[in-house]
Amino acid sequence: MTKKVLVVGAGGQLGQELQRTSRPDIECLAMTRAQLDIADLAVVAQCLDAVAPQLVINAAAYTAVDKAESEVDAAQRGNVAGPLALAQACAQQGVRLIHISTDFVFDGSASQPYKPDAATAPLGEYGRSKRAGELAVQSVLPQALILRTGWVYSRYGSNFVKTMLRLMSERDDLAVVADQVGTPTWAHGLAEAVWASAARPQLSGIYHWSDAGVCSWYDFAVAICEEALALGLLARTVNIRPIAAIEYPTPAHRPAYSVLDKTDSWRDFALAGVHWRQQLRAMLEDHKALQNG
Repeated sequence: MTKKVLVVGAGGQLGQELQRTSRPDIECLAMTRAQLDIADLAVVAQCLDAVAPQLVINAAAYTAVDKAESEVDAAQRGNVAGPLALAQACAQQGVRLIHISTDFVFDGSASQPYKPDAATAPLGEYGRSKRAGELAVQSVLPQALILRTGWVYSRYGSNFVKTMLRLMSERDDLAVVADQVGTPTWAHGLAEAVWASAARPQLSGIYHWSDAGVCSWYDFAVAICEEALALGLLARTVNIRPIAAIEYPTPAHRPAYSVLDKTDSWRDFALAGVHWRQQLRAMLEDHKALQNG
């Protein structure tokens, strides 16, 4: 039996990968921000009534971490009002909701991976808005599934990997922050995790997903350079220098440690974790294939 799924935020990295990895038993209807204002409850309710999905996946979000410090209202609308309206409409019509959240709900003071029930303490407006969005969803739809992730990249949109590839082709030297530690997440693998959770309607509550392993932004950049050279995406090596975050000031404070514990997800989604470097290689191969047409 085919399940009808509405994906909102269809134009983002995850939204595009969800469409690309959709399964044969899924009728995936995808809507971009321009097509659906998720913060407008009346519009959302009308959409759900017309589409009649069994599941809504909210991949839409305000993700400009630094701009959020000065665009508080925009962050609140995208990350709180939007998820709340979706959850309210889903609750009214008996529709399941999977909502995507972030590692930025944590302050980075831990020294071991954050479990889903770990105390939250976001450092900036982006993280605060995402945590408020989680609470808003849970307040009206306790059976929703919330999936936190971080350091997302893909062949789509703007992300760290594509920025590094561009800078490495333009410069001989780069300085990259080495004292912020987390785990990269290929959006393709994240999409597969979302579909795995979608196939298990009994699941609810908060889960974590990223690739396996740990690295700093500096380690990630070095790996991007090495893998891109091996694939012929770069013509020459680049000198990459590790720096402290304090040497690269940004409007928003970022957690120094944001590694997520995926134990529950690996078990309940019946998926094995894949090391971030292996996923990086797969994404770069994907990127090369796209470039070559």
